[in-house]
Amino acid sequence: MRASKMGSGMSTNWRITSFNGVLLAAYFIPTWAVIATRIVMSPVRGLYERPSVSVALYASDHLQLASMTTVRFAWLLALGRLTVVAFFILFICLAVRAAIRKMGSGDEALAIALGIGSVISFASMIMASQVGEIEALRIHATELLLMLGSGIVMLCEAPPRPAAAASADLSVQKAQLSYNS
Repeated sequence: MRASKMGSGMSTNWRITSFNGVLLAAYFIPTWAVIATRIVMSPVRGLYERPSVSVALYASDHLQLASMTTVRFAWLLALGRLTVVAFFILFICLAVRAAIRKMGSGDEALAIALGIGSVISFASMIMASQVGEIEALRIHATELLLMLGSGIVMLCEAPPRPAAAASADLSVQKAQLSYNS
């Protein structure tokens, strides 16, 4: 009896935004952390790997950056990716706590991760289309669609209503009914 109550309670307290955010974090944390680490370890080589090659080609062909400026540009890209990873990790930490998750208090961290990540993916997608890197274009477009889809889910899902506010509304209604009768 006790196990069935615990099992049913666990499945009903996850909001769609929280569940979707955890799934996104499961992809973006390891993927973008590895990409950023490779760029930090070896900026030029890391920048010319598949996930960032469109940015590297655009920087060298269209912007004609010097080698040291290209390294700084690579580190800036790595910093942006690590920032997104950090906000996803913060969201996961907040989503673990049921009270925080039910209130939707971790949604800000998820929104920041989605916002910064969408800008990086969109810019990378535009650069990939400019340099003709079809595989990189597909990667960035897929990541952008994942993040935009999650953003839309966040916008469409009704904000969680605190239990204290719901009980306060009931007590106000009760007081009005007793006064009018």
